[in-house]
Amino acid sequence: MAKKSVASLQTGSKRLTKAIKMVKSEKTGAYTFVESIMAPDQVNDWLNKK
Repeated sequence: MAKKSVASLQTGSKRLTKAIKMVKSEKTGAYTFVESIMAPDQVNDWLNKK
């Protein structure tokens, strides 16, 4: 499961997006959240990676 954050971050001339992915642990079955800040065009590739 993945969730795309609605927050857009702007620093100087760069436009960045914060993406949050929910990852299920193989051992415990609990969910954890992984956050990353990247360019908007890289978000879908990052979310689709396992």
